[in-house]
Amino acid sequence: MFFSLPISQQSLSTNKLPKFSLTLGSMKALDEYYEKQPEPNRGCLLTLREIILSYDPQIRETWKYQTPFFLFDSKMLCYLSIDRRARVPYVGLVEGRYLNHPALESGGRKRIKVLSVNPTEDIPLDTVKEVLEQAVTLYHL
Repeated sequence: MFFSLPISQQSLSTNKLPKFSLTLGSMKALDEYYEKQPEPNRGCLLTLREIILSYDPQIRETWKYQTPFFLFDSKMLCYLSIDRRARVPYVGLVEGRYLNHPALESGGRKRIKVLSVNPTEDIPLDTVKEVLEQAVTLYHL
């Protein structure tokens, strides 16, 4: 059984289906991922999720590689994860090599850059939005 994500009014009027759907299993996997995280990481991840999903109506969440991924127009934009050493949440930006922001770190990666977020402090909303703006702009080029 499939549950489709919300369909925009435009796609309803043109009879186009959304570009992907979440299965019941992947929805459950996403929910379980967030639920199993200890506080304050859980609250931080859920807030980052809301920030990312509300940033642009073309951003959708899916389950890939055992982690929540966010797609922009069916292209991998970013994902949420927990740093294994520091045990803090981060946003991994798939095309980070093309992004230039002082808060982003490559950590020895060639393609992905990450934005680490301290779960015991306020989320740097302006920084997250600036990074998302740069990342989304890449897909508009």
